[in-house]
Amino acid sequence: MKVIYAGFSKTGTKTMADAFRALGLTCYDSLEYYVYQGEDWMKIYKEGGTTEDFRRMFENVDAVTDAPGCFFWEEIHKAFPEAKIVFSMRASEDEWWRSMKKQIVSNDTLLVRLITFFSPTSRRMENYFYHTIGAVFHFKFDKPLFRPSVCNETIIRKAYRRHNAYVLKHAPKDKLMMIDFKEGWEPLCEFLDLPVPSIPFPHKNKNANLIEDMIETNASMKRMKVEMVVITGSLFGLFLYGSYKLIRNPHRALDLLKLPISSLKNLKWS
Repeated sequence: MKVIYAGFSKTGTKTMADAFRALGLTCYDSLEYYVYQGEDWMKIYKEGGTTEDFRRMFENVDAVTDAPGCFFWEEIHKAFPEAKIVFSMRASEDEWWRSMKKQIVSNDTLLVRLITFFSPTSRRMENYFYHTIGAVFHFKFDKPLFRPSVCNETIIRKAYRRHNAYVLKHAPKDKLMMIDFKEGWEPLCEFLDLPVPSIPFPHKNKNANLIEDMIETNASMKRMKVEMVVITGSLFGLFLYGSYKLIRNPHRALDLLKLPISSLKNLKWS
């Protein structure tokens, strides 16, 4: 582990992940935590983790960004005390909240909710992120199928405020860099003692389109989308077949459903 980005979610985490990778570093971001360490993180959420756990989890990783890594920055740094820490905050808490809220809304589309409802892979992932949100923000995130989710702005703001204050107070000053993305590569590369790349400094997820991008490009998300299409298509096909059989032979269809036609004669219709 060479560098930890301790900035909270929506403070340039995707930008930093791209920057670290452009510098040749193996970086774990939000999705990598789930794909490669999901069971480990679930154990930490439920039972806690030791320094040895974090050392084992990140012994072959150069950099981390976003949750849960940014939230557990201190535990990771304790496992790798020589690692450097990069940190950033938004210009104001209100600016950060507008970005966070935009991300929440973009993740709460009907397509995303349907994928979660119909895809077994997505339900497993949702369970992981449900526990991640609980650990980082200290509240339960409700995600109904046919209405928008309700997020607790008060609690989310307090989590952001508390995280920033803790990092600034407890991060070792000789290991800490406050990054300004407008300054480009030079300050970051000097801090990490790495050569400056010839490509422009990245800027990812500016319009909070992370989930849409992942659905189109990530293999796991693509599989979830396929699962949703297959399952919904199968259910629709069964519905059409059942409707056809019911129209063609209602008595036989009722027998198949184990609903004897004689039982319907005793029903009182209002």
